[in-house]
Amino acid sequence: MDMNIQIESTEGINNMYNFDFARADSQFRWLKKKYGWHPLPYFMLGLSQWWRMVPDVTNTEFDEAFFAYMDSSLVASQNIFDKGSTVEGGFFLSATYAFIGRVHAERSNWTKAAAAGKNALKYLDYCREKEEYGAEILFGDALYNYYSVWIPENYPLLKPIMIFFKNGDKELGIKQLKEVANNAFFTRTEAQYFLMRILANEENNPMEALPVSQYLAQTFPNNPYFHRFYTRVLYSTGRNQEAEREALSILNKLDSGYVGYESNNGRYASFFLGEIYRKRGIREESKKFYTKAVEFGLDANAEKMGYHLYSLLNLGKIAFQEGDEKLAEAYFKEVKKLAKGKHPSHKLATRYLKEMKKM
Repeated sequence: MDMNIQIESTEGINNMYNFDFARADSQFRWLKKKYGWHPLPYFMLGLSQWWRMVPDVTNTEFDEAFFAYMDSSLVASQNIFDKGSTVEGGFFLSATYAFIGRVHAERSNWTKAAAAGKNALKYLDYCREKEEYGAEILFGDALYNYYSVWIPENYPLLKPIMIFFKNGDKELGIKQLKEVANNAFFTRTEAQYFLMRILANEENNPMEALPVSQYLAQTFPNNPYFHRFYTRVLYSTGRNQEAEREALSILNKLDSGYVGYESNNGRYASFFLGEIYRKRGIREESKKFYTKAVEFGLDANAEKMGYHLYSLLNLGKIAFQEGDEKLAEAYFKEVKKLAKGKHPSHKLATRYLKEMKKM
């Protein structure tokens, strides 16, 4: 809560969220040199590794460094906790365990994720009702309230794990996230990140997610995840002209070698452009960007994801319109091979192939 520490941390935190990791890590290492006994610099260095993962969470390249920094954060947090700083130590123990659990969840290590989550909640209790920590602590409660309900609703196999946790409240979780997003210091951007995702994905409310995604994309213009998500929300809300501008910007940054702008971003941007030009009746441009989306999808090992499958479907439809039935058939068969039988793209490909045979 030291204002001087917050000032010293601000530039590093902003650089991290803007994907200038060289400057961010330099500033966090300076904090480590000055306050090596405290968990903050180790936690921020670990968080910096997490944000390197965010554009493609299947990438395990940064896992080793992430867990090493977070282990150091646990040691330093436990040390100040044991020496009597139970509130501050508890805060960093809770936050560190929460992020460890987060990465284990991304790796589908559900038992480790649940164990880390229980530890995060245990140490969060030491910080509650401390007014000066209010907004920061509320972040953990907000996520817990939302996801403790959402997870068993959407992952029935995980229900047995959730019986060991207290009941949550999704509506309260969203309300709390909004408060953190407006009032916290260290957890503000993380809260905005989750609020944006929950509103757009879990709550299927892209219109409400739009101002949050716009703020994040404009505040951190070189963050590929924020850029990509904002583009997606623009597209979802029918703002195609703005979505086109942002998608082209993503591809330009990818071609220019911006940090974090890689194939995963490319497939999103290319798919949106393919869709936008298809709706405008610009067939060649549409075909060009659907093809790019497929290429990026192959490079990102995302062949079974929706944007890849629908790009193939639309390329098949374009090939049929252009009189190349053999190519159209190949595209539709590829969709059937990649998509699960219940996936809408599989059903559409099956239908198109049947219709072609009747002609």
